[in-house]
Parts: sequence; C-alpha cells; structure tokens
Amino acid sequence: MIAHPRAPAVVVVPLAFVASPTSLLKRLLLGRPFRSDRLQHTLLPKRIALPVFASDALSSVAYAPDEILLTLSIAGASAYVFSPWIALAVVVVMLTVVASYRQNVHAYPSGGGDYEVATVNLGPKFGVGVASALLVDYVLTVAVSVSSGVANLGSVVPFVATHKVLIAVSAVVLLSAVNLRGLRESGTAFAIPTYGFVIVMGGMLLTGLFRVFVLGDELRAPSADLVIQAEHSVTGFALIFLLLRTFSSGAAALTGVEAISNGVPAFKAPKSRNAATTLLLLGSISVSMLVGIIWLARLTHLQFVEDPGLQIVAGPEGYVQKTVTTQLGETVFGSGSILLYVVAGMTALILFLAANTAFNGFPVLGSILAQDRYLPRQFHTRGDRLAFSNGIVFLALFAIVLIVGFQAEVTRLIQLYIVGVFVSFTVSQAGMIRHWNRHLRTERDPEARRRMHRSRAINTFGAGLTGAVLVIVLITKFLLGAWIAIAAMAVIYVLMLAIRRHYDRIAVELTPPDEGRAVLPARNHAIVLVSKLHQPTLRAIAYARATRPDTLTAVTVNVDESDTRDLQADWERREMAIPLTVVDSPYREITRPILDFVASTRRKSPRDVVTVFIPEYVVGRWWENLLHNQSALRLKGRLLFEPGVMVVSVPWQLASTASKNLDRLDATLSRTPARGPRSAVPPPVAVPPVVAAPSGEGEQRGGSATRGNTSD
Repeated sequence: MIAHPRAPAVVVVPLAFVASPTSLLKRLLLGRPFRSDRLQHTLLPKRIALPVFASDALSSVAYAPDEILLTLSIAGASAYVFSPWIALAVVVVMLTVVASYRQNVHAYPSGGGDYEVATVNLGPKFGVGVASALLVDYVLTVAVSVSSGVANLGSVVPFVATHKVLIAVSAVVLLSAVNLRGLRESGTAFAIPTYGFVIVMGGMLLTGLFRVFVLGDELRAPSADLVIQAEHSVTGFALIFLLLRTFSSGAAALTGVEAISNGVPAFKAPKSRNAATTLLLLGSISVSMLVGIIWLARLTHLQFVEDPGLQIVAGPEGYVQKTVTTQLGETVFGSGSILLYVVAGMTALILFLAANTAFNGFPVLGSILAQDRYLPRQFHTRGDRLAFSNGIVFLALFAIVLIVGFQAEVTRLIQLYIVGVFVSFTVSQAGMIRHWNRHLRTERDPEARRRMHRSRAINTFGAGLTGAVLVIVLITKFLLGAWIAIAAMAVIYVLMLAIRRHYDRIAVELTPPDEGRAVLPARNHAIVLVSKLHQPTLRAIAYARATRPDTLTAVTVNVDESDTRDLQADWERREMAIPLTVVDSPYREITRPILDFVASTRRKSPRDVVTVFIPEYVVGRWWENLLHNQSALRLKGRLLFEPGVMVVSVPWQLASTASKNLDRLDATLSRTPARGPRSAVPPPVAVPPVVAAPSGEGEQRGGSATRGNTSD
C-alpha cells in the first residue's frame, strides 16, 4: 500500500476590510450588500406589492383628468359636458384590461408578462416587438410621472415651477438610489405615501360629494367663473376627432397595469393568486378615483384649458392655472387650508413615486431579455442589494434625457405616451387567445374547458378593445409626437435582434465539434520580450523556462545602438545561458519587427504554437500608467489578433502598489467583498537561477526581449 502524506490543514486568512471614501458613500446610499441567498427575503406581500407595482396606475388619476379637460377645452367650455362619457369609456377599457391580465398572471407566473406571452404564442419577433414597446413605455412613465409631479408641486411652490427641470432630474436620481437599495426596502418606503395618497384623495372626494348632496352646499371651483373661448370651431367630424383624441389622452390612466404581470416573481407565494388580487385592487381603486374626480369637477364647474393665455378671456391679472386636483382641494377644503397643502403635497409625491412602477418593471424585463440574449448580459446581473442595478441606471439615464429634452413639459411628453403600452396590451391578448386555443385542443375535463372558454372570451374582448384604442391613439397622436415613440421602438427592436444574432453567431463559433478531439500543437515555441535586463525580465525568463517549452527565444528590438550594446554587454557579463536575439528596426518601430519575428516562427512550423511572454509593471497610481507599459499594451493588443499565438503577461508589482486601495477595483471586477490597502510591501519573489542549457540547446531555449520599453 502506498502511504499518502497527510493533507495540510486548511488555513483561513482573515481579510482586513478598509473602506475607501467612495465605498463608504456607496454603503451609505445603498446599504450593505446582500448575499444571494437573501433573495427570498426580498419577495413582496400584497400590501407592499400594491404600492410598488401599482403606483403608476393609481397616480394617473392626478393627470388623466387634466388631459381630458384640457383637450375638450379646445372646443370651448361647452365641451366639458362630454367629460363623464370620456371617463366612462376609459373605465370600460381599464376594467377590461384588468380582467384580461388576471388571466395572464395565472397562465404565465414566471414574470415575462406580455413579452413571454407574445414569444411563446406568436413567435420571438412578436415578443421582441412587445419588449421594445414596453421598454420605451417604462422610460416615458418615469419622465411623465416625475414631470407631472413637478407641475403639481409647482402650483403651490413657485420655486419649483421656475426650476422644474432641475427638480425633476433630482427626483429621478433619488428614485434610482432608493431602488438600488433593493426591492423590499423601496416597497416599504413607497407604501406609506401611496396609501396616504389614496386616503387623501378618497377623503377629498367623499367630503366634496357629502357637502354637495347631503349638506346642499354650492361648491364652485376657482376657475368656475372664468370665460373660456374655443380655440377652433369644432363640429361634425372635427368634434368626433376631438373626442377620440380626448379619449386617447385619458387612456393614460391605464399605464402601469402591465407592470404587475411582469413582476409576478417578486410576489410571495402563491404568486399568481397574489398578483391577480393586486390587479383587482389596482383596477377598483383607480376607477373609483378617476370617476370621482371627473364627477366632482363637473359638480364644481371646474375648468382646465390647454393654453390659458389664449383661451381665458379677461382673466384675473397674474392668473396661474392650477392642476385639477389642486383646484378640487381648494374648493372642498378652502383656500389656504392645511388640508389643501396636504392634497397638493400627496399628489406631487405619488406622481414622483409613480415612476417606481417603471423602476421595478424595466429592470426585471431587461433581465429576462438579457437571459434570452436580446440585451447585453450585464442586464441580467444583480447588484449588491439584489436589484438589477444596470437596468435601474439605464432607465434613469434615458428618463433624464427625455426630461431635459422636453423641458419637463407634461403636455409635450404625454403625446409620446401610451403607444407602447397599448401595443403590448393588444399583442399580449392576441397571444392569450392562441394560448387558450392550444390548451383547448388537448384538455378533456369539462370544468377546465369551461374556465378556458371563459378566459378566452375575456382575452378576445380585451384584444379587440385594446386594438381599437391603439388605432385611435396612433391616428390622433401620431403627428403630435407619437411618431418619436414609434421610431424609438423600431430602433430598439432592430438593435435587440442584432444583439441576438451576435450572441447566436458567437455561440455557434464556440461550440466544439460533435466528433473528434482538439488537435494538440506539435510544439510550443516561447518568446520572451526584453527591453532591459532587470528583475521583471529575469522573472519572465524564469517563468518561461518553468513552462518547459520546446524552444525558448529572447528577442530585443534595436531602436538605439547604444542601449542595444549596453544590453548585450550586460547579457554577457551575467553569463545568461540563453542567447539574445537582436531584431533591427531602421525606422525605430517596435511592434512591426516583433510581429514579423513571430510570423516567421509560425511559417516554419504552422502546426506549432508561439507563446509570447511580456514583462509588465503593475503600478499603484493612475498617472504611473502614463509612464509605463505603453509598448507592452500595444504589443499585447496586436498579438491577440495573430492566430496560433498565445500572449502571457508576467507582472512585476512596483512599490507603489503597497499603498493602493483595491476596494474600487474589486467592486468593479467582482461582487465579492473588497479588500483594503496592502498592509506591507510584498516580499520580493526570488527569481530562479537561469541554468545553462545543455550543449546544443542554447539556440532553442533562449529568452526574448523587445527594446523600446516593453515593460517601460
């Protein structure tokens, strides 16, 4: 029996964690990193999921009535009589979409939402089309919601009105930081203001209706006595077109409904049932508030116009038009009342937080798309707090671009809105029809078939209705700005297909053949590039010899006769056992002579490989990179394109690395805890002696050195 030596005990060396100022700031803003096994602790119960995923749809009641009334005002104050009917049409669409998506979350609980439904049932290209529409819509959700919040806050705080772009951008940055802390914490942070908004709006509506119908008070909005003139004379077909445009603007109330179907994995079990219940709660609350606001606006004779300077005749001097919710708060609670400021503040806050729906939906959808190779793989990576950090950052950047580009003007941004969401609504419902048809062909249980027939009927009605709304939106909003959203969807669609083709092409290229093994190279020729005979060069030669190549050659490029003679003299003085090959360079170029030398070695033996060892400094200060390694970087970058050539960097850590704090570098390169600065300069690594080659081997086992600062 062969006795095996006892394995040495495993020694665990504790690491000292010394945080840099940037690391401390990151921990302060984002919190401590979460282990991957903490993911299950970030799942949401219904009471938290409702404000997280439904804040967009709930907050839409703060600007959807504004859009309905200002669009009708084009035909004059008499057109406000149509506002209840427009609201009723929006309610019908809302309830239909909610009922349809309840079928979706039960059938597809994995979180792909519209994207998964379209991909599975209609094909990948339909899925990519839906995904591109949703990505654009999420960005617009952030831009519109935040801009509307700034507008509401600006109606009571003049400073905000004069600096609305700055305030809106700051709000997006703050929302990004909160979401980067992790899903559950952001949900808890948003639960209180979201529920507060629902309570405040419900209280305002109930108080107003109570005063009108029970106490018999005659409530008149601050704008009730203004004289409004029509921008245009609207009759016949023009009136029908105006009503359709008003309906398409009011349909902004439906945005955000799809976020729940995309976020089913974030719910606690049973996921599908909890998501469906949250959808029902969302629809009920949104419908109640939308109808209540339009109803109370009609009872108080509230007026809201598109262009106050043009449409208001002989208005009060310095008149500033306030939002619908602010006017209702002033009407119900009185001018200057504390409750009025509560209404204005909660409305502005919920509009800021409505963007959180997109901050939860966009990263999850981006992760799914990255997993399916339609987006860069970085979108599938979770950050320190188990959030999809890259998706959050990209969403914030694109939203800021829109806010700055459109100067946070809600009326201009709203024209780009809802196109994407109704594209996804329509395609998703069409996919669900095919889903139920496929299952009905194989299902034999009568009770299950009845449920499927009912679900298919709901989805069929939903597909027809949302398709009709999509056509209306395209007709009425295309020239007003919807074309920008459509163009963005097309660009993203083409880009995602191109990314998928790239990943597929690389996958085919990297797939090993089914039969046969990889052919081993006949021989390995090693080349060490040398500029000076210093410790980095000696280490590179020693390491190259340790790999036991078939041949070892040292190469230097002669760009300066004096330096070359000094190197040769030093080489002979140290009695180096391997020869030094000098390559002439009449034009003082370094890269081309090395490439020619390597190519000549490859031409002699095409089945062989060439390994090039490059001594390289490791520096501790950023500016030292400007003084060292420039030739080495150029050589490495060029040699990587040579077939049959392997490039090996042999590092030599300079003393400046002793004080380098590696926290930022570790955080960039990995998700593991970062190290602090080195406690001491590492001991010098002993360079093995260069043993003289046996007789006849001197030419084959040499060293190589390129002149012209390969290490320098």
